[in-house]
Amino acid sequence: MPTITIYDATNRATEQEKQAIVSFLFQHLGQYGDPAEQIRKAVDYALKDVTSFGGFVAAMRLEDALVGAVVINHTGMGGYIPENILVYIATHPDHRGKGLGSSLLRKVIDHASGDIALHVEADNPAKKLYEKLGFTNPYLEMRLKK
Repeated sequence: MPTITIYDATNRATEQEKQAIVSFLFQHLGQYGDPAEQIRKAVDYALKDVTSFGGFVAAMRLEDALVGAVVINHTGMGGYIPENILVYIATHPDHRGKGLGSSLLRKVIDHASGDIALHVEADNPAKKLYEKLGFTNPYLEMRLKK
Protein backbone atom coordinates (compact mmCIF):
# COMPACT_ATOMS: atom_id res chain seq x y z
CA MET A 1 0.00 0.00 0.00
CA PRO A 2 1.57 3.32 -1.02
CA THR A 3 1.93 6.18 1.45
CA ILE A 4 1.75 9.86 0.52
CA THR A 5 3.63 12.50 2.50
CA ILE A 6 2.81 16.18 2.10
CA TYR A 7 5.69 18.59 2.69
CA ASP A 8 5.20 22.33 3.12
CA ALA A 9 6.52 25.26 5.15
CA THR A 10 5.45 23.61 8.42
CA ASN A 11 6.05 19.92 7.61
CA ARG A 12 9.61 20.39 6.42
CA ALA A 13 11.39 18.04 4.05
CA THR A 14 15.01 17.27 4.86
CA GLU A 15 17.68 18.25 2.35
CA GLN A 16 18.03 14.55 1.48
CA GLU A 17 14.25 14.23 0.86
CA LYS A 18 14.21 17.38 -1.30
CA GLN A 19 17.14 16.16 -3.37
CA ALA A 20 15.52 12.74 -3.82
CA ILE A 21 12.29 14.38 -5.05
CA VAL A 22 14.16 16.69 -7.44
CA SER A 23 16.22 13.77 -8.81
CA PHE A 24 13.10 11.63 -9.15
CA LEU A 25 11.21 14.32 -11.07
CA PHE A 26 14.22 15.11 -13.27
CA GLN A 27 14.62 11.44 -14.17
CA HIS A 28 10.95 10.53 -14.64
CA LEU A 29 9.49 13.63 -16.32
CA GLY A 30 11.42 12.66 -19.42
CA GLN A 31 10.75 14.82 -22.48
CA TYR A 32 8.21 16.87 -20.50
CA GLY A 33 10.69 17.89 -17.82
CA ASP A 34 13.03 20.74 -17.05
CA PRO A 35 16.61 20.96 -15.84
CA ALA A 36 17.11 19.84 -12.23
CA GLU A 37 17.94 23.42 -11.19
CA GLN A 38 14.50 24.60 -12.32
CA ILE A 39 12.77 21.71 -10.58
CA ARG A 40 14.69 22.60 -7.41
CA LYS A 41 13.50 26.23 -7.69
CA ALA A 42 9.87 25.05 -7.80
CA VAL A 43 10.42 22.77 -4.79
CA ASP A 44 12.12 25.57 -2.82
CA TYR A 45 9.24 27.91 -3.73
CA ALA A 46 6.64 25.36 -2.58
CA LEU A 47 8.42 24.77 0.74
CA LYS A 48 9.07 28.50 1.28
CA ASP A 49 12.82 27.97 1.35
CA VAL A 50 12.87 31.18 -0.71
CA THR A 51 10.61 34.20 -0.44
CA SER A 52 7.35 32.97 -1.98
CA PHE A 53 3.65 32.34 -1.52
CA GLY A 54 4.55 28.70 -0.78
CA GLY A 55 2.71 25.59 -1.81
CA PHE A 56 3.41 21.95 -1.11
CA VAL A 57 5.16 18.85 -2.38
CA ALA A 58 3.57 15.41 -2.30
CA ALA A 59 5.76 12.32 -2.31
CA MET A 60 4.34 8.83 -2.84
CA ARG A 61 6.36 5.91 -1.53
CA LEU A 62 5.91 2.18 -1.91
CA GLU A 63 8.04 0.14 0.50
CA ASP A 64 10.29 3.20 1.09
CA ALA A 65 10.91 3.68 -2.65
CA LEU A 66 9.77 6.96 -4.20
CA VAL A 67 7.22 6.10 -6.91
CA GLY A 68 5.51 9.45 -7.47
CA ALA A 69 5.91 13.15 -6.76
CA VAL A 70 3.98 16.39 -7.28
CA VAL A 71 4.99 20.03 -6.82
CA ILE A 72 2.25 22.63 -6.27
CA ASN A 73 3.10 26.35 -6.08
CA HIS A 74 0.64 28.88 -4.66
CA THR A 75 0.17 31.80 -7.06
CA GLY A 76 -0.91 34.39 -4.51
CA MET A 77 -3.97 35.06 -6.66
CA GLY A 78 -7.50 33.76 -6.82
CA GLY A 79 -10.58 34.03 -8.98
CA TYR A 80 -8.99 35.64 -12.02
CA ILE A 81 -5.99 33.27 -11.85
CA PRO A 82 -6.13 29.92 -9.99
CA GLU A 83 -4.71 29.89 -6.46
CA ASN A 84 -2.42 26.96 -7.29
CA ILE A 85 -0.35 25.76 -10.19
CA LEU A 86 0.64 22.13 -10.53
CA VAL A 87 4.23 22.56 -11.67
CA TYR A 88 5.43 18.94 -11.81
CA ILE A 89 3.95 15.47 -11.49
CA ALA A 90 5.57 12.15 -12.31
CA THR A 91 5.20 8.50 -11.48
CA HIS A 92 7.88 5.85 -11.83
CA PRO A 93 7.53 4.05 -15.21
CA ASP A 94 7.40 0.64 -13.49
CA HIS A 95 4.27 1.75 -11.62
CA ARG A 96 2.33 3.52 -14.36
CA GLY A 97 -1.07 2.16 -15.34
CA LYS A 98 -1.76 0.90 -11.80
CA GLY A 99 -3.78 3.89 -10.57
CA LEU A 100 -0.98 5.33 -8.45
CA GLY A 101 -0.82 8.58 -10.43
CA SER A 102 -4.59 9.00 -10.12
CA SER A 103 -4.45 8.32 -6.40
CA LEU A 104 -1.59 10.81 -5.94
CA LEU A 105 -3.34 13.50 -7.96
CA ARG A 106 -6.62 12.99 -6.06
CA LYS A 107 -4.74 13.47 -2.78
CA VAL A 108 -3.19 16.69 -4.14
CA ILE A 109 -6.59 17.98 -5.32
CA ASP A 110 -8.10 17.24 -1.91
CA HIS A 111 -5.21 18.90 -0.09
CA ALA A 112 -5.10 22.06 -2.22
CA SER A 113 -7.13 25.05 -1.16
CA GLY A 114 -8.62 26.70 -4.23
CA ASP A 115 -8.41 26.06 -7.95
CA ILE A 116 -5.47 24.37 -9.67
CA ALA A 117 -3.98 25.22 -13.05
CA LEU A 118 -1.47 23.13 -14.94
CA HIS A 119 0.32 23.18 -18.26
CA VAL A 120 0.37 20.03 -20.33
CA GLU A 121 1.63 19.44 -23.83
CA ALA A 122 -0.99 18.20 -26.27
CA ASP A 123 0.85 14.91 -26.88
CA ASN A 124 1.44 14.11 -23.20
CA PRO A 125 -0.37 10.86 -22.31
CA ALA A 126 -1.09 12.26 -18.82
CA LYS A 127 -3.55 14.70 -20.44
CA LYS A 128 -6.22 11.96 -20.34
CA LEU A 129 -5.72 11.52 -16.58
CA TYR A 130 -6.09 15.27 -15.99
CA GLU A 131 -9.30 15.37 -18.02
CA LYS A 132 -10.65 12.30 -16.20
CA LEU A 133 -10.12 14.10 -12.88
CA GLY A 134 -11.96 17.23 -14.03
CA PHE A 135 -9.31 19.48 -15.54
CA THR A 136 -10.49 21.39 -18.60
CA ASN A 137 -8.78 23.48 -21.27
CA PRO A 138 -10.80 26.71 -21.53
CA TYR A 139 -7.87 28.86 -22.73
CA LEU A 140 -5.07 28.89 -25.23
CA GLU A 141 -1.83 29.85 -23.52
CA MET A 142 0.49 32.28 -25.25
CA ARG A 143 3.95 33.29 -24.04
CA LEU A 144 6.40 36.00 -24.91
CA LYS A 145 9.97 34.92 -24.17
CA LYS A 146 12.30 37.79 -23.35
